[in-house]
Amino acid sequence: MSAKTKRFIKKLISYSGIFFFILAAGMLYWQLRNYSLRDIANAIMAIPLTNLALACVACLAGYFALALYDYLALNYVGENKKVSWWKWMLAGMLGFAISNNAGHAVVSGGAIRYRLYTRWRVRSGDIVKMLTLSGFTYFLGAAAIVVIGYFLVPHDIFNRSAGLSMGLNWLFGVCLAAIVAYFVMTVFFHNKTIKIAQLKFQVPTTKMAVMQMGLGITDSVLAGLVLYFCLAPFVDIPFGTFIGLFVIAQTAGVFSQVPGGMGVFETVFLVALPETVDKANIFGALLAYRIIYYVLPLIGVGGLFFIYERWLRARMRRWIDDAKQKLPKFTTKK
Repeated sequence: MSAKTKRFIKKLISYSGIFFFILAAGMLYWQLRNYSLRDIANAIMAIPLTNLALACVACLAGYFALALYDYLALNYVGENKKVSWWKWMLAGMLGFAISNNAGHAVVSGGAIRYRLYTRWRVRSGDIVKMLTLSGFTYFLGAAAIVVIGYFLVPHDIFNRSAGLSMGLNWLFGVCLAAIVAYFVMTVFFHNKTIKIAQLKFQVPTTKMAVMQMGLGITDSVLAGLVLYFCLAPFVDIPFGTFIGLFVIAQTAGVFSQVPGGMGVFETVFLVALPETVDKANIFGALLAYRIIYYVLPLIGVGGLFFIYERWLRARMRRWIDDAKQKLPKFTTKK
């Protein structure tokens, strides 16, 4: 493949996010054309406080599960004893809070992890391995729920759109094949290494793969609960059907390259749910979900990171001041 072709493919992938965002925005407008902003605001206000509180609890538990991605990855590279529990929790929560909002997880969430873990004396090569393993952990969990959700979500939901129906079948096939391939690799090649550029990746054990899938499923279910509690007052839907639909919408948002799946995620839900439900209520619940799961963690964990940075700078100033005070004593002795 020539350099020119590679540049073209990279540009195509980069601009695909803009295309899908415009497409999703158009579909959202078509779905909500009969509703006003006041209708949507009233829908958000109509969510009971109990449901909002439960959604916040599920969000907190979900971000703790996301932080465990980093703990599992630290175990994979053998650096779990070097990094304290509060450090990997801060790095994990902050990394996912940023990447969930900004998209392009390797670049956005990876940058903040690189900044923190290099400060905590984790080698850059190991950080790349950690990011890679975390990516597979998320994908395994999401793929497992897509496969399960394929049988839980009634297919007549998607029959109203030929494109969604075909996309669902394609997504199911890809996810099932990927899960089987990953576990076959851990069984037959668990003592092998894969070299990519200058890095050597140890093939995870089957036990590690099971832990990855379990953690990924837990993360997706907790994230789904945040929306489920917001959505429950407006639509009666079995949780099994809902979580399958949630992960399908979430995966579509990830593949679209749109930051946070903005617009794409909402479109899948609005198209899939019955025509009889009030679209303004559904969109209001989706907005409440975005505020709780995306905005609040970014503000909360970002605030903790700011406090940590201020504390670290203050401590460094104290070290410098102590060094300046001791320096004249050494000079005098000479």
